[in-house]
Amino acid sequence: MGVAYVTFKEKKVAENVIRKKKHYLAEKVGPIQLTVSHFSEKVLISVNAILDLSVFRGQFPLGSLVRDLKKKIPSLCFSPLAQNGRISVQGSFLAIKKLKESLLFKASSLSEKNRSCISEGEKSRQSPRRSLQRSNNSLESPRSSVPETARRGETARCGETLVLETDVFLYLKKNGVYESTLRKYHVLCQERVEGEITTICLKNARDGLRPNNEKLVKEYFEKYSHALHFELRKETFDLEGKEKRERGNIKLACEQLSLKYHQKLLVNFYKTHIDIIGSSSDVYSFKKEVMKFIRQTVR
Repeated sequence: MGVAYVTFKEKKVAENVIRKKKHYLAEKVGPIQLTVSHFSEKVLISVNAILDLSVFRGQFPLGSLVRDLKKKIPSLCFSPLAQNGRISVQGSFLAIKKLKESLLFKASSLSEKNRSCISEGEKSRQSPRRSLQRSNNSLESPRSSVPETARRGETARCGETLVLETDVFLYLKKNGVYESTLRKYHVLCQERVEGEITTICLKNARDGLRPNNEKLVKEYFEKYSHALHFELRKETFDLEGKEKRERGNIKLACEQLSLKYHQKLLVNFYKTHIDIIGSSSDVYSFKKEVMKFIRQTVR
């Protein structure tokens, strides 16, 4: 059995397709009836993934880590652990997602052992990974939500720690949900962006506030970011290997269109590429207009 994920530009068209009860494959394939339904997390019945746990070697026994993961997510099926630290995992999409979040948090926690949370505004060592190469002319340069005292390192305690994918984190800041939620619950944050992972430390703005405010904010961000995982798409325009004129045309097109789409899309400029993040329909429209601008055809 296979699964296909189809997007429609117009919601009305998608509803009409769902309303029609019977769908069949093309005649050449044969009269095979299809089951069509709204997209949900349950559509992906089974997912296979190969994990490389060797990055945790030296921190704790890998066998112990696997046993802990099996206990935490019993619905997953794990293959025997290979000597090189690799292991195959099979399970539902939700279970695999929970596994990913658990490993991201564990990796982040290891880096927290010998240093307190620092704000994104502080100068930190940058990873050589491509996703960290933010250029100086980035349209979205995330500003810290931490007061000046915290930026100077005077605030070290973290009430709750949250780990998000960097793309999702940047989009949260872009649409205003991030800072409005912090203000609503009177919670401060300290952020550290490291490649594809962003670690956020949450704490009450002042003593005397209800201690569960930090937990409420964390749970809200987790729920909201979980929904964004299914809504957001990313398109990347590579600049490497292109002639100077072509690179200039792509940058100019993205700069002009970013003003038009500033309420819908997050456009990040890097030295080697440009990332466009938003809904699938908006990202597609943006790419189509860029290609039209530089006289190319969308493939």
